[in-house]
Amino acid sequence: MWKEIGGREAGQIRPNSFANRVKSHRLSTLQLSNYKEIVSPHKGSINSLQVDLTEERYLLSGASDSSVAVYDVQRATDYEGGGHIAKHRSVFVVDKQHEHGHKYAISSAIWYPVDTGLFVTGSYDHYVKVWDTNCTRVVMNFKMPGKVYRTAMSPLAASHMLIAAGTEDVQVRLCDIASGAISQTLSGHRDGIMTVEWSTSSEWILVTGGCDGAIRFWDIRRAGCFRVLDQSQSQLGRRPPLLKRKSLSAGQNSSVKPRAPQKRSANGNGVRQSSVGRIPAKGSVRQRLHPGMLSSQDRATAHYGAVTGLKVTEDGMYLLSAGSDSRIRLWDVESGRNTLVNFETVRLQTSKPIQLATTQDPAVVFVPCMTAVKAFDIWSGKTCLTFRGHYEYVNCCCFSSQDQ
Repeated sequence: MWKEIGGREAGQIRPNSFANRVKSHRLSTLQLSNYKEIVSPHKGSINSLQVDLTEERYLLSGASDSSVAVYDVQRATDYEGGGHIAKHRSVFVVDKQHEHGHKYAISSAIWYPVDTGLFVTGSYDHYVKVWDTNCTRVVMNFKMPGKVYRTAMSPLAASHMLIAAGTEDVQVRLCDIASGAISQTLSGHRDGIMTVEWSTSSEWILVTGGCDGAIRFWDIRRAGCFRVLDQSQSQLGRRPPLLKRKSLSAGQNSSVKPRAPQKRSANGNGVRQSSVGRIPAKGSVRQRLHPGMLSSQDRATAHYGAVTGLKVTEDGMYLLSAGSDSRIRLWDVESGRNTLVNFETVRLQTSKPIQLATTQDPAVVFVPCMTAVKAFDIWSGKTCLTFRGHYEYVNCCCFSSQDQ
């Protein structure tokens, strides 16, 4: 590391390259911290974790004992071991004794993306609740038709304040904080929805995974889903980088192939007829947009079993999915194809959703694998690190890009 620091001081290593080397080094040496301990007030399994998106300072957790807690992960409450071990106790806890608390297990707890003044919880008691952080009271209630498995809000949204809720019902519901009502339902899944995830490149695109094994893409401005991922439709490996256009010099113009003359259509003009509305030829794999999606494409599956986890990479180009078939798959978002990255065989939970985490690059994905957390290289599928220390099943993990 001192060699890299010397190269940076001498100007031999660029700032971005130096930062990437430091991050890679820190990732490769991640291990259980002996100097920081988060004291959990929960008496049941923790089902959801999220660090706020604004300061990356406050950690929100939801547990199966109907409690939700907030911790300050940057400022310790007290120290032990001669000041070497920092203890981070909860700033506040809301449990079932609260007058507006949940009655059953909390399955999802997320921050309002803009600031830490609000947070959202979803529970098996069929309610999605919006909380005021400062006075710990419920400011909005949304009644769902079944158990709430996962909730999500878009980190990019500037035009809407929608909470996507996946429940044991077959419809995805969009709850509008601005109006206090369920503004939209998305129909298409044939079983309950275990996980929902907003795109990190568009505020209008929502991705959902169901117990029917399907992963669906929705544009909430339109009716119906516009894409269903099919594990049999594949492309090999990582998408090639975009090539920069180079201006042709006078000497290069001679090597350019002349464009073939355009065929004249039957109506006499030279304009080529649009292919919109035509029936695709036999053997065509191009997916037709909704409405009119072929029934075989509409019934496509991404996993043999329920889709238990989804994570869109920070650049919005790839989607990671985990299923009850104990498979992890990497999808190209633009083409909607399976990249065929062979992730090493792992055992995953099958009865409840799991929460995945990725680094910003993206280079590594963290996956809860029974009693451990495994870090996989996204492009090779090989296990980089294995984190052990829990005594029971791990349900969720999150990665803080600021502290790494």
